[in-house]
Amino acid sequence: MKTIVKNGRVFDGKTLTRQDVLIEDGLIRAVGLGLDETGCQEIDAQGQIVSPGFVDLHVHLRDPGFAHKETVESGSMAAAAGGFTTICAMPNLNPVPDSLETLQVSLDRIQEGAKVRALPYCAITEGEKGEKLVDFEALAGKCAGFSDDGKGVQRGETMRQAMVRCARLDALICAHCEDESLLEGGYIHQGEYAALHGHKGICSASEYEQVRRDAAYALETGCRYHVCHVSAKETLEIVRQAKKAGARVSCEITPHHALLCDMDIQGDDGRFKMNPPLRSAEDREAIWRALQDGVVDAFATDHAPHSAEEKSRGLAGSAMGIVGLETAFPVLYTGLVKKGIISIERLLWLLTYGPSQVLGVPCGVEPGNRADLVLIEEDRADTIDSRRFYSMGKCTPFEGMKIQGKITRTVCQGKTIYREER
Repeated sequence: MKTIVKNGRVFDGKTLTRQDVLIEDGLIRAVGLGLDETGCQEIDAQGQIVSPGFVDLHVHLRDPGFAHKETVESGSMAAAAGGFTTICAMPNLNPVPDSLETLQVSLDRIQEGAKVRALPYCAITEGEKGEKLVDFEALAGKCAGFSDDGKGVQRGETMRQAMVRCARLDALICAHCEDESLLEGGYIHQGEYAALHGHKGICSASEYEQVRRDAAYALETGCRYHVCHVSAKETLEIVRQAKKAGARVSCEITPHHALLCDMDIQGDDGRFKMNPPLRSAEDREAIWRALQDGVVDAFATDHAPHSAEEKSRGLAGSAMGIVGLETAFPVLYTGLVKKGIISIERLLWLLTYGPSQVLGVPCGVEPGNRADLVLIEEDRADTIDSRRFYSMGKCTPFEGMKIQGKITRTVCQGKTIYREER
């Protein structure tokens, strides 16, 4: 069956242009006006944006090992509802995918339950313990890259050797950067809110000092090195200078770090606890500048579901992490585009072409590419309501936010996976 998406404004990486899109056998066959519609099923995109499906470099599916928080099926359906057609699944699982055998467990779960394309990361070190390196040579090409997400690699020489080996394979290292010696029991940002309310703080240096170390290794080794969930202004400057020096360094920003700061925390609510924490308003403004000047390569949600009980213990006791797949586009569109901080084209690029380039996979509504598309009514008003989430996790700091920008349909490899129910 052939499908034609008609009357939409197609995003080509730079502009939005009125085009029709012909889909057949899971691929885009033609893009343009006046296409042959004989025998086609029609999707009317009148008044809507037609974008490449979004790509999320940083998702926690929690499965295998933690299915009380999320499953591959529920998490990937949440991705589809948010417009994401490719998600990269973090390896802090049980078992940790750190060998061909344990990676196969994750691959089997994905094969059984994934509604969109899900690419697993493998760990950098066995069991994510920061000690013995995994067999990169055996695993490269079978995963999105390598990450010990949830933990920073504490020993510099361990990370350096990982980069040396990954550089030979042109494999990606995706790093959660956190110097544990600087944490001192903190659980929110070491800033104004913590001081006012007597909370233990996490200093920004715990993030940026490890990025400084790793950026130097990336320049030395030539490794593809990606910094997860950047939160601090100093980290952004390190990335900026590393890029200027020629290092193959990239970075991502989450919607919550782009839109919120520590003074947005409400009381002792675990909805505002994540790692890294919400930083200062000054850090947030530095993020806006980096989004504008090209230092940032991608938005990523760091979708990290937990059970309601795990998020009900206040700022000190709650698990770190919030959900984000189903809220990403509308909160970013409302909070950044509608306020003139970035353009709609820049937002779409950071959700599509940017993360695809980090991964090294094709992107674009172009003949021959996978028919992965998202349709968006950009000015549709709504309210964030976690009761409607497909994700098993319901904890979001954006609960009740008035938003614009509605995902109306998500097409993955030519098949409609999500369609808005009016």
